[in-house]
Parts: sequence; C-alpha cells; structure tokens
Amino acid sequence: MAGFAALFLLEEGGTRMHKHLTWTDRLKIEKALKEGLKPCKIADRLHVHNTTIYREIKRGTYTHLNSDLTTEERYSPEIAQQRYEEHLKAKGGELKIGNDYELAAFIEKKIGEEGYSPAAVIGEIKRLGLTFKTEISEKTIYNYIDKGVFYGISRENLPEKGKRKRKYEKVERKKAARTSAGESIENRDPEINERTTFGHWEGDCVCGKKKTKEALFVLSERLTRNEIIMKIPDQTSASIVAALNKLERRYGKRFSQIFKSITFDNGSEFADCAGIERSVYGKDRKRTKAYYCHPYSAYERGTNENINKMIRRFLPKGTDFRKVTAAYIRRVET
Repeated sequence: MAGFAALFLLEEGGTRMHKHLTWTDRLKIEKALKEGLKPCKIADRLHVHNTTIYREIKRGTYTHLNSDLTTEERYSPEIAQQRYEEHLKAKGGELKIGNDYELAAFIEKKIGEEGYSPAAVIGEIKRLGLTFKTEISEKTIYNYIDKGVFYGISRENLPEKGKRKRKYEKVERKKAARTSAGESIENRDPEINERTTFGHWEGDCVCGKKKTKEALFVLSERLTRNEIIMKIPDQTSASIVAALNKLERRYGKRFSQIFKSITFDNGSEFADCAGIERSVYGKDRKRTKAYYCHPYSAYERGTNENINKMIRRFLPKGTDFRKVTAAYIRRVET
C-alpha cells in the first residue's frame, strides 16, 4: 500500500508525483476555465504539473455550435471523462488493464510527457516501488500503444529504437454486393478514428411508414455526438445532395470547418459521392470529404447507429413522416 499511496504524495514544491484526474477534478477544471483562470493557475489549484492540465483541456475540448450558427471552443468534463475511459478499452474484449486508471495515467505521463520507453516505464515502477491493481509487461504496453489504448500516445512518442514498423496482414474481403461510391473507411485519418477532433460526421437515413417516400437524413458528429436531422422527400441520392446543399448555404464558409468529413454506408442514396463532396459555390471546390463503410458493417458508424436508436424512441418504426412537423424534429434533435 505504501507504493500505491506514493502516487498521491506531494513532491517538494507542491506538485503531485502522479495523479489520475478524477471526475471531481474535471468539474473543477470546467469551473476554473469559466472563471477565466489560466492552465498554470488551475495546475496550482489541483497540485499537478502544468502539462497535465494542458493535456486534459485538449482531451475535453469540443467545438460548440451556438444558436446563431457561430462556433466556439469549450471544455466538457463529460467528453474528457468519456474519451479517457474509451482509451482504456480495446476492440474485441476486455483489456488486461481494465479500469486501472492510475496505471494508465502513469504510463501516459511517462511516455507522453517525459519520453520514457515501455521498458523504462516498467523499470521506473519497480524503482519507485509503486503498486497498481494490474501487473503489466513491456510487450503489453507496446500492444496497447498500437491499439490506441493510451490517450495521445503513439509510436511517435517512443525513443527511436521503439518505433518499430508494424506488420500488417493482408485481409481478403468478400466481394461486395455494391461497390463503394468513394473512398473506403480504411483510408480515414487516425484522428477521425480516435475521435480527437471536431468536424467528422456519420450520415444515415431513417425510413418512414411503408409505401411512403419521406425519410429522415441524420448526421451525427463523432466527438460531441451532436446531431442534425433533416426531413427529405425520398431516399434518393438527389435528395441527400440537396440536403447537404441546404446545409452549406446555411453555414456558408464555415461548412468545411464544421463538416470536415462524413462517413456513409453503401446505400444507393449515398452513391453520388461527387455531389456530396462538391460545393454549391463552385464545381471545382470541395466542401467535405466522404468515406464509405464496408458492406454490411453498420458497426463502423457506431455513433450514427446509437443515435438512430434514440430517434426511434420518439419516432417508432411505421411513423408517417409526412405528418411530422419541423418543430417536432427540432425537439427530437435536441
């Protein structure tokens, strides 16, 4: 227990050797930022290093869309906590590190801020006599870095000898029933996959009552989970392009900053990739970047799928969208 307690001791000068920021700490950071305090002052309040606060603010920053359509950068303790916990999870099963936030934060600090290698981190834990809920090996740390488990850490943070080239196995996929209209989701930038920046959306359609054409075009922002719902006359590519044209006219020059990319499935309504990407202000201007999921892989648009389920709570299957007002859609949207 002595080693574990050492994590929370104050070093000379009042700075904690190491500390995982708690939910209460994040609420204090939010309050302090609203008061106009600088990161260094917030660090003094919480007895942590300045870089800890800068990293935390970056982790919880999102772009807020105001009612007058202007945008501003804000810090959200909810987003910060969620993103931190998401980086302790791995696809396809539970991580050995589980919810050992103290160990994860220690590794992030040593590698991300102090330039340690995984081997040096293990050595430092032993040297300081620290104990955590989880025992971890050098190889496991490398594996977690490759999986993106640790926030803001990649192979680029490691000393030169640790930047090993990763081996990729060629995966053969079954021939798709429909060829993607544009670029594959496999080519998305890592920052989109990691939900580290605002402006990357997922798009889908929600069907109405059988034998009616009206549908809902739903856009979901991956970082903030903001959503935009638009009623469209039918599920055709022309209606999707028309809806995006309407949005671009609404947001003007800011459209490209708000909608940096949109990921769709391979439905025929999203087949006009050129029309989706092309700006209404010039045929040679691009307003966004479209990506397409693998066939039959709805999970690749997880944010969109979850929001669609929430929409169905208000608009169950079989709803006649012809009778749904724009005002009610705004209520569902918010």
